[in-house]
Amino acid sequence: MEFTHLIEPALTASVDLIALVVYGDPSKDAQWKAFDAALGGALSAAAKAENFEGKPSQVLTMWSKGPLKAQRVLALGAGARADQKLPSFRDLGAVAGQTAAKLGATSLGFVLPTAGAKLGTTVQLLVEGALLGSYKFARYLTSDDAKKPNPLKSFGIITDAKGKKPLAAEVKHVKAAIERGEAVAKAVAKARDLINEPAAHMTPTQLAHEATEIAKRHPQLSITVLGAKKCEELGMGMFLAVGKGSEQESKLIHITYKPAKKPKKKIALIGKGVTFDSGGYSLKPSNAMEDMKIDMSGAAAVIAAMDAIATLGSEHEIHAIAACCENLVSGRAYKLGDVLTSMDGTTVEINNTDAEGRLTLGDAITYARTKIDPDEMFDFATLTGACMVALGPYTAGVMSDHDRLLKDWMACADATGEDMWRLPLNPRLREQLKSPIADMRNTGDRMGGAITAGLFLKTFAKGTPWVHVDLAGPASVSNGRPHQPKGGTGFAVATIIQYVARS
Repeated sequence: MEFTHLIEPALTASVDLIALVVYGDPSKDAQWKAFDAALGGALSAAAKAENFEGKPSQVLTMWSKGPLKAQRVLALGAGARADQKLPSFRDLGAVAGQTAAKLGATSLGFVLPTAGAKLGTTVQLLVEGALLGSYKFARYLTSDDAKKPNPLKSFGIITDAKGKKPLAAEVKHVKAAIERGEAVAKAVAKARDLINEPAAHMTPTQLAHEATEIAKRHPQLSITVLGAKKCEELGMGMFLAVGKGSEQESKLIHITYKPAKKPKKKIALIGKGVTFDSGGYSLKPSNAMEDMKIDMSGAAAVIAAMDAIATLGSEHEIHAIAACCENLVSGRAYKLGDVLTSMDGTTVEINNTDAEGRLTLGDAITYARTKIDPDEMFDFATLTGACMVALGPYTAGVMSDHDRLLKDWMACADATGEDMWRLPLNPRLREQLKSPIADMRNTGDRMGGAITAGLFLKTFAKGTPWVHVDLAGPASVSNGRPHQPKGGTGFAVATIIQYVARS
């Protein structure tokens, strides 16, 4: 799909389908009135017949019957303008693109409402939505329908409905926004592909291969993949214990981005990469294990984000670290009651082998802290069911005791529309992690389970400014939305890029 800045009047745009956004009551919308007048009142008549009132998610399509160059008109309800948030343009772009595809349109003109200073962001989100709304994971589908290409080839964005020629600066601004939207959407789609692959294919070795392919595409990226022997030399006893029950070798993936100029700061992005989680000897029930191929969503996010970071550039030195393994049951698997020694020397008693993510991340955090010495660290993990109980399936829990860093991160999450909420790292809950035979145990009580997991990780972050993102809920969805179909979502990729990539 090619995105263009379409500079011509909306009423005479030479496209198969022309789309306009309607904020609430159509009769009060100036753009609606212009189209309705050109169509001799047919648009209002169609709206009345279909009960179209400009409410959120309402869609109205009709033949233009000749007065317009476009064959069809598409009206997208958005609700009251005062209630709008910019990220809603992702869904608007997705619905426009999906509707065009269903109608067999090859070209679409999207009339952008007046955006002012937010023009670039609006265009970017629209592009992201159109691309992500067309995403499908069809590798294993054999029907002809699944293999059909998207008929929509051209997505034109009209920034001035009257076709007024924009200033050169605006043209440049829109072009840059389109390119940024394409880069973000490509990275999110890549993360989705990694997550949606069956665990039999997306092994730690395959994930390392995928990361290597991304690094090869960009001269600013370099990659190191550490196997089990090297990780053992580093003393990563927690990480290696989790993968001991599998025939697949555990891999620690480390991708580095270095800017051309001296970096402003070093940032470490750490992702949980459990490519399949059976729960180990604390075996999950079958229905809870069914979608555990997604337990590497944190790793997928940080690996895929590096592609966009290298494309867009950053003022910072960025390190993406993914601790990848399988948590399976065998005669070699780690057991309840075992005591593990972490990379930083902390000993941990195992009282639940299904609380494995914090073990892999603990050693990955120590690796980042000691080998990179970052100014900031972020970890991303499908870590706890407790976080889903607290916040539901669409919201990530965020924990940190560095207020400034957390505030900056949450501002980026708000800008991208990725739903995150701060949870407190209550130090009183640290008592739950005490062990009579080791420095700590790997789980606390049922109450406050998401927070005790965060406190466990904080042990290894020590004094380095650090943010923990528990994305157990939004990493995959069973009930999709226009820009986010069922399956892996690529959650956190957009916020990572917003935070670290050059604007």
